Amino acid sequence: MQSQINVRGVDIRIEGRLIRFARLEREKYEVLTDPESVLEGLRSSGVRIDLFTFIQTPPETQPKYNYPMEWDNLAVLPVSTFDEWYSRQIRFAPRGRVRQAEKKGVTVREVPFDDNLVRGIWEVYNESPICQGKRSRHYGSDLQTVRKKEATFPDKSVFIGAFLDGQMIGFLRIVVDEFRKQARLIEFMSMVRHRDKCSSNALIAQCVRSCAERGVRFLIYERFAYGKKAADGLSQFKEVNGFGRVDIPRYYVPLTYLGSVAFRVGLHRNLADHLPATLAESIRQVRSAWYSWRFRHVLETSRS
Repeated sequence: MQSQINVRGVDIRIEGRLIRFARLEREKYEVLTDPESVLEGLRSSGVRIDLFTFIQTPPETQPKYNYPMEWDNLAVLPVSTFDEWYSRQIRFAPRGRVRQAEKKGVTVREVPFDDNLVRGIWEVYNESPICQGKRSRHYGSDLQTVRKKEATFPDKSVFIGAFLDGQMIGFLRIVVDEFRKQARLIEFMSMVRHRDKCSSNALIAQCVRSCAERGVRFLIYERFAYGKKAADGLSQFKEVNGFGRVDIPRYYVPLTYLGSVAFRVGLHRNLADHLPATLAESIRQVRSAWYSWRFRHVLETSRS
């Protein structure tokens, strides 16, 4: 069960039935600058919320509030200039793949939000039903759904597309904060059938260039590590492209007695965090194999 309220001008998402958890609706790309004001608003809102969570973001990595907290992490790339990133911050392999993409005819550029962009994203979404071993939540989306999703934060979003013979074969989207200090990479996908074209590397290269031109100091690409999950292809991709792990405080503020109990016994964590690492990895492998078998005919078509 999920709902949303606005408190002191901040959109809050509330989830859960028995225990009600709340966080910023736009936690990925908004910074909570006055948590005490929001907490006062939550307490007086008349809506039952048991546990409220929020994070700090770079460059502030040391705890600055006296709320209960645990350490979280982000994959962060410090940005100065494109040449600095290309020459010093990345390894040899991704540097070669950027050149390879260009040799294979891939072009990358910032793209305005219009009908062509929406259709291009729609085609990328609907090429494969599986993304990183899980069922893609965007597969099967219609054009109107895609348009509505991508139309959020128009004044803060930057879209970058990768093209081959005029067709979009991959895209990414960053959201730049109001102070232009950091940008969050919130969407990033390339077509499976064109994996050999190295479009993902070309997209990251243009993303760094776009951030440097805007004076953005930090590019953030979700988490660097996910609980007990072992390093995989995505984490390796982040590392070789210059992203590093930055540990940050995540605060958990109980607003009811039930919230205090939930935090003490660890109910705020994902189920996978409570499982042994080997068991969680086995479950992920079984899930990936199941989806590969279930969508085998679609996958064969998308790779041809």
